[in-house]
Amino acid sequence: MTTSFGTATSTVIPTDRKIRVQSFTGLKSSHSIALTRNLRVFPAPFSSPSLIRAVSTPVKPETTIAEPKRSKVEIFKEQSNFIRYPLNEEILTDTPNINEAATQLIKFHGSYQQYNRDERGTRSYSFMLRTKNPGGKVSNQLYLTMDDLADQFGIGTLRLTTRQTFQLHGVLKKNLKTVMSTIIKNMGLTLGACGDLNRNVLAPAAPLMTKEYLFAQETADNIAALLTPQSGFYYDVWVDGERFMTSEPPEVVKARNDNSHGTIFPDSPEPIYGTQFLPRKFKIAVTVPTDNSVDILTNDVGVVVVSDENGEPQGFNIYVGGGMGRTHRLETTFPRLGEPLGYVPKGDILYAIKAIVATQRDHGRRDDRKYSRMKYLISSWGIEKFRSVVEQYYGKKFEPFHDLPEWEFKSYLGWHEQGDGALFCGLHVDNGRVGGKMKKTLREVIEKYNLNVRITPNQNLILCDIRSAWKRPITTILAQAGLLHPRYVDPLNLTAMACPAFPLCPLAITEAERGIPDILKRVRAVFEKVGLKYNESVVIRITGCPNGCARPYMAELGLVGDGPNSYQIWLGGTPNQTQLARSFMNKVKVQDLEKVFEPLFYYWKQKRQPKESFGDFTTRMGFEKLQELVDKWEGPMQAPARYNLKLFADEETYEAMDKLAKLQNKSAHQLAIEVIRNFVAAQQNGKSE
Repeated sequence: MTTSFGTATSTVIPTDRKIRVQSFTGLKSSHSIALTRNLRVFPAPFSSPSLIRAVSTPVKPETTIAEPKRSKVEIFKEQSNFIRYPLNEEILTDTPNINEAATQLIKFHGSYQQYNRDERGTRSYSFMLRTKNPGGKVSNQLYLTMDDLADQFGIGTLRLTTRQTFQLHGVLKKNLKTVMSTIIKNMGLTLGACGDLNRNVLAPAAPLMTKEYLFAQETADNIAALLTPQSGFYYDVWVDGERFMTSEPPEVVKARNDNSHGTIFPDSPEPIYGTQFLPRKFKIAVTVPTDNSVDILTNDVGVVVVSDENGEPQGFNIYVGGGMGRTHRLETTFPRLGEPLGYVPKGDILYAIKAIVATQRDHGRRDDRKYSRMKYLISSWGIEKFRSVVEQYYGKKFEPFHDLPEWEFKSYLGWHEQGDGALFCGLHVDNGRVGGKMKKTLREVIEKYNLNVRITPNQNLILCDIRSAWKRPITTILAQAGLLHPRYVDPLNLTAMACPAFPLCPLAITEAERGIPDILKRVRAVFEKVGLKYNESVVIRITGCPNGCARPYMAELGLVGDGPNSYQIWLGGTPNQTQLARSFMNKVKVQDLEKVFEPLFYYWKQKRQPKESFGDFTTRMGFEKLQELVDKWEGPMQAPARYNLKLFADEETYEAMDKLAKLQNKSAHQLAIEVIRNFVAAQQNGKSE
């Protein structure tokens, strides 16, 4: 491929959001398809696995132009020998932590450095490891391995995440290599679970044996394989270069190596990612029509299986541009929903995905990481320009988006048939935290019956491949550990989510996982106070910071940490996760939440339309009116006077009763009912005598 070098330009985003974007023209292929690069550094030809040069000497343009600004992380990546150095040296030192560059690089390996923020004085460092499980699939062997590792090297618990993975907290640096290598040797992987590359690919966790669901899972697996790093850095660091990789489908290998439209670096050990990988994290979800268990619109790319009338998959609708993260008090950062890009035949999906990734790789911002997600590129360009550029990498036009039915949130809790004669059981796990008696019981069941499991995007667990004869004994064992059928779990808990936050997350501003149990109990108390029924519910999600790991911006009621013991309140999401919430109030102290919850839930009960969800109600009412109701709130109104007056012959009698009732801290209605009951009881007693 012949190349020519272009110039750097600076453009202002043509929208009302005042974001300044750096865009750069760069490589052009011999096919005259633009292959731009934000960085004018390119990997040297790869000849030996023992020595890899990170970059070649950049070719200087003919005119003198200032080098484009790059974030510090971009420089760390450039100098890392494809995500090896200095991590490979830092993990061998005697210190309990690693340096700044290694802290950034270890994310690509699936780990974050953390310290216990509850402790004062010298920091006690540890590492969180996150697995990568496309579609949430976890083999029996891997589950039991993770369970063991949590006890031996972690804090005794496992965390199920909103991206269908495990998180293992509290691993000391001296144990990192042991833990990583153990996961690798037991059918697991942490590669790419964090860092500037494709993260875990979501898919419906239900092990349903229909053509659509099987095809969605297969597609998620293939996309994950396509975008897995190829340079071997992960295995070099953790298992001394030994590979534990399963064979890949030939269509994945073919799509990865195809360079018909300038999407890869053919001489690089990382053909898709190159030296610099992606500007930021990249998230993909695959699902089938109606099933929004994956929060499809919150991903950089959402892929939806489209089938014919016989249920045979024909192709895919593609959404692009979703993302949750934002920064407080910076309105140029924002959560965003994905929007339709187009439709592709099923044989083209890997090429379409690679084209989208290449567009973000080459045009996404690398100067300011707050604006490096693909949603900002699409917001600045607009969907039409974005589609046009992706089509250059794809090599063809996208077909029109196919109509889809209404989305539904599906939890898959309880017992269900898989479709192959076996059953699966979805278990609700509060905030995804598996520990104590629950952890011990789950291991007992999974080990005894040799079950595979799946993790859901709602932090729950599905036990798969259960024989009908096992249903009763498994149900009994689980119930004894508090893993109940969903009808015995508070409806508020069933849809609630929280991120870990304190004490280990370095970004947390306030509590989330540790705070949500009490907050849900308080919401339930408010429901009872204002007269809402037990089976009524709202989707509540809480995060300790604005990065949005528990996707609070899709909740009907989202609480986002904005200070110590303080939350920003978001309203307006929907139960099926198709509408973005909006910021309603800031700096609400945790002890004052009822002052907001009570009027909102009271007026929802009083003024809602038939079957109107809480999120739809808040949107219809408007935030100005809701704020007025909150500001004027003095508590639930007593039963209306018109109702009370029916108990009395005239208003004068009612007023006298009301005055007397207040002396007893009662309403006129309550006191009148007591008087009547006493009178009736006295009359009945008299008759009996």
